[in-house]
Amino acid sequence: MNPLSSLTRSGLSRRRLVQGAAALGVAAPFAASAGRLQAFAQDARNSVVWVSPRGTLEVLDDYPYWVAQRFGYFGDIETELLPAIMEATSSSKAVADGQADMSYVSPGVFSLGVEAGIDLVSVWQMGAYDVFDIAFNKDNTEIQSVADLEGKTVVLGDIGWSAIVDPMVAQAGGDPGMVQYNAAGPGWGPALAEGQADAALCWEGLRAQWFAQGLDFNYILGKDWSKFPANSFQIRRTDFEDEALAELYTNYLRGWAMGLEFGYQNPRAATQITMEVESIGPALNNTFADKAVAVESMWQLATVYRGDWATREGWGWANMDDWNLFLTTIRDIGQLTREITAEEIISNDFVAGANDFDMEQVTADASGFELAEEFAAVDVPEGAGA
Repeated sequence: MNPLSSLTRSGLSRRRLVQGAAALGVAAPFAASAGRLQAFAQDARNSVVWVSPRGTLEVLDDYPYWVAQRFGYFGDIETELLPAIMEATSSSKAVADGQADMSYVSPGVFSLGVEAGIDLVSVWQMGAYDVFDIAFNKDNTEIQSVADLEGKTVVLGDIGWSAIVDPMVAQAGGDPGMVQYNAAGPGWGPALAEGQADAALCWEGLRAQWFAQGLDFNYILGKDWSKFPANSFQIRRTDFEDEALAELYTNYLRGWAMGLEFGYQNPRAATQITMEVESIGPALNNTFADKAVAVESMWQLATVYRGDWATREGWGWANMDDWNLFLTTIRDIGQLTREITAEEIISNDFVAGANDFDMEQVTADASGFELAEEFAAVDVPEGAGA
């Protein structure tokens, strides 16, 4: 039996996808700890619970957080990182329901929440370049651009991720209605390698991780062509409009900004710090036996997080033109059924305060970090700290 759960356009319309998002409840992994999470969400005075869009924290993506934890950049704020289930809107729903304070989803998944009436505000643009890539097997000569996904089958971890790929296809000039999707859960990369689809959604960081796991594909890199923004942090609109919480969120995001700056200055140290975290380190070290590949995974992400620095107003700054292009595109393809502007759901209000940190301290922390021998042997990525 084919292990994939196949969902084509004939079986899942965009309208049904949106209706499903609206009806989503909190799945078992959240329900099991709802009491603990609710306590954090209600005690908003000095705590922030952040929920991942992935089903795991055993990745290098969150290195700014682990660096900030290591060096105390969050100050006395109580912080927690939690994984969501592998379902597109689960983390947004968790924040809307008060089970977490901050989600981290892609623009496509964020739009599903907006369409479903989940009232969140994006307050921190983590990905300045488009982080999403399209992977395909090396013997595939038919895919030259994202538009070539017309008539092809794309494998995803969750069917809701089609909300990420559809706008990519439209931006490239293709018809997303002609793309078929298969959902394969955590094994969507191996499913592509086994020939169960023509292409797969991937992203920076995961691209290097797949290589470390023996999955060697060709890629179309989003950062090379796409004008869309990538994942951002979202909070409840009620929190955003609560002046009493402005200082908390500013201070919390400052910790992320300092972790991002540290990683830019010393990517080898940021990778090592993440791989030394007790809860995720063993799995990461098992995945990345070659520490050069680990640093490459981290640096792929760091490049997207930094973006075109000369045009940005600091870490976390969102480009409204890029967001409006994305929103127009998804409105045109029916993924969003009402007109909405970036200014209605995106804010840079916390950016200036979050970037107001002691650069000398971060520089000293980054330059003074003592690397383990296996990381010291890795070449410094080109552009680091430049």
